[in-house]
Amino acid sequence: MEIGMVGLGRMGANMARRLARGGVQVTAFDVSPVARASLDNEHGVAPATDLEALVSALSAPRVVWLMLPAGAPTQGTLDALIPLLQRGDIVVDGANAYYKDSMQRAKQLSAHGIHFADAGVSGGIWGLQNGYAIMLGAPAEAAQHVIPFVKILAPAADHGWVHCGPAGSGHFVKMIHNGIEYGMMQAFAEGLSLMHAKREFELDLAQITETWRHGSVVRSWLLDLIADFLEKDSALQHIQPVVADSGEGRWTALEAVELGIPAPVMSLALMMRFASQGQHDYAGKLLAMMRNSFGGHAVERAP
Repeated sequence: MEIGMVGLGRMGANMARRLARGGVQVTAFDVSPVARASLDNEHGVAPATDLEALVSALSAPRVVWLMLPAGAPTQGTLDALIPLLQRGDIVVDGANAYYKDSMQRAKQLSAHGIHFADAGVSGGIWGLQNGYAIMLGAPAEAAQHVIPFVKILAPAADHGWVHCGPAGSGHFVKMIHNGIEYGMMQAFAEGLSLMHAKREFELDLAQITETWRHGSVVRSWLLDLIADFLEKDSALQHIQPVVADSGEGRWTALEAVELGIPAPVMSLALMMRFASQGQHDYAGKLLAMMRNSFGGHAVERAP
């Protein structure tokens, strides 16, 4: 088995390692020489200096797996790969891409006789050790070439992965997965914040979350991670309350609007991330001035 891996960030590099340790010959490329060098000592991984070298190192039908940022980096790489690949080759986009873009890319590659598969990948920095949950979207002909690699990347060959349907479906399911993730994270954050504010009880949040890990309805891997970092530092005094958002949360909220399906938890979780980034600051200033204008209420002035 052999595969080309393009994009060697935290996810891509560890996926290359897991594949190689599973017996796959991996040819790996990244525009960064530093990223390529990070796999120099990994048995079964051969670095490529450019896309042409990567494609030349693979036997037909080739499988090239992309782990690149959504948008221009992915599209530009696809455009560069098309003249290098042959009919029957397969390109897998395993990064977080908008599912409608993936559907269009499948059409673009199909016009050249090249198969396209989209793979939603979850597992983060723990995937190398624990395996990745993979949501695959691809026509049957392409899926049969990709699934053997998916089984190695997954926690086990018989679970932790699913062929969702045609091209686009994998990224759609991963988009919803991440929307659910936003909601779960927000619920934990709000509940723990309420307990943190109840000073009279002197609640030990590290002990409580550790207790919830055993037998509780809310037990989860996310709770495992929370309990772990609260045990080390429950005050979080040196952590700024700024939470980034990625495209999946926005895409999920937009999809809810397009389908007319109420998704208040996921949508409001996204809004809370905007607020943490300072996007609510001007609205807060307006509210303060409104109260001052109609009721003479005091306004706190910036230093």
